[in-house]
Amino acid sequence: MSSPLISRMQPFGTTIFAEMSALATRTGAINLGQGFPDTDGPREMLEAARAAIDGGRNQYPPGPGVPELLEAVAAHQQRFYGISLDPATQVLVTAGATEAIASVVLALCEPGDEVVTFEPYYDSYAATIALAGATRRTSVLRFPDFAVDEASLRAAFSSRTRLVLLNTPHNPTGKVFSRAELELVADLAREHDAWVVTDEVYEHLVFDDAEHVPMATLPGMADRTITISSGGKTFSATGWKVGWLSGPAEAVAAARTVKQFLTYAASGPFQPAVALALGLGDEVYAGLRDSLQAKRDLLCSALEASGLRVARPSGTYFVIADAAPLGAVDGLEFARRLPEVAGVVGVPVSVFHDDQDAARTLVRFAFCKKDEVLLEASRRLAGAGTGARSSATP
Repeated sequence: MSSPLISRMQPFGTTIFAEMSALATRTGAINLGQGFPDTDGPREMLEAARAAIDGGRNQYPPGPGVPELLEAVAAHQQRFYGISLDPATQVLVTAGATEAIASVVLALCEPGDEVVTFEPYYDSYAATIALAGATRRTSVLRFPDFAVDEASLRAAFSSRTRLVLLNTPHNPTGKVFSRAELELVADLAREHDAWVVTDEVYEHLVFDDAEHVPMATLPGMADRTITISSGGKTFSATGWKVGWLSGPAEAVAAARTVKQFLTYAASGPFQPAVALALGLGDEVYAGLRDSLQAKRDLLCSALEASGLRVARPSGTYFVIADAAPLGAVDGLEFARRLPEVAGVVGVPVSVFHDDQDAARTLVRFAFCKKDEVLLEASRRLAGAGTGARSSATP
C-alpha cells in the first residue's frame, strides 16, 4: 500500500536531526548537530517555574497566553526597541516559535500564494509553506559572507507574493541581517503589498559589534510586520516551548484563530517563569550573550585548526564550516562519516536548501554546549585531521 501522506508533505520525512542524533548515539560521538543547550537558564526563571507548579498553575492557561507574559512581551519590545504594543490585542503566546510560524503562515496564505524566504532556511519554513498550499520562492545566501543578492531577491517577488518569511539572526548561517539589507526587504514588501514575518528567536544572541535590527522598527513597517520570538533560545529552555508573536491587531487575531485549533494552549507553568525572565536585568542578557560568544570562538578555532574553512557567525548558536579544503565533495557524506572519523556530529547545510549546489560541502555545528564538551570536541577534531581528510570524499 502506498503512503497515505498527502503529496505536498511527502518530501518531509524523518529530519536530518533525528538521523544525525541517532548516529551520535550509535558511535558515541559528541552531538554538535542539534541546536539545544546542555545547561539550564537563569536560576530565577527556574525557581519561578517551580513556584508556578507548586502554586497549582498546571491546567490550561488562557488561549492567548497568561496576562503577565503578554504584558512582559510588550514591555520587552518597548524596553529594547521602543516598540509600543497593546498586550491584549497585539501579542499572542504560542507553543514555541515553530507554532507561531505555522499559525501566521496558515492564517495568511491561500493555495497559490507565494512566500519569499532566504535559503538556507530553518526546516519548518518549507514544511509550513507546503501545509498552507503556498509556493516557496527563495533567494540564496552564499558562503562565506551570506550577503543578500539584490537581483536574486527581486526576482523572487511577484504579483502573487503574500508574505516574506525572514529569520534574523539567521539559522543556520549565524548571519545578522544589516539595516540596509532589511530596508531592501522592506521596500520590496511595500512594493508588492506583502506581509513580513520575522523570526527573531536569536535576537539577544548577537556578537562582536553586530546589531539586531527588528524589521518592525523600520519606517512604515510596523503595520505589515509580524514579529516572532521565544524564551527557549535566549534563556536556554528550549524544552519549555514558550514562544510568541506580536504585530498589528488584525494579524494577531488572524493567527489566534488558527492557533486555537493547533495546540489551543501550552506550557502553562512555564509562561509566568518566562515572563519573569524577560524582565531580568541587562547584566543577565549580557552574561548569556558573552558566554555564548566565548563558546563560538572556542569551536571556530577548533574547526579551523582541523582544516575546515569557517564563516565566523555574528549571532545564534551555529557556525557553518566548509569541508572542501579537506577534499570533501558532498557535505552529507562528510557529515555521515565525521562521527566515525572524528567522534563529532554536524549537520549538512544542503538539507536546508532548494539549491543543493550552493551548500554542497557545507556543514553546520552548534556551539551552545558546556565548555568541557566543546573542549573535548576540539581535541577530537584536532586528533582526526588526517583521518577526516582521507575520508572526506565519498
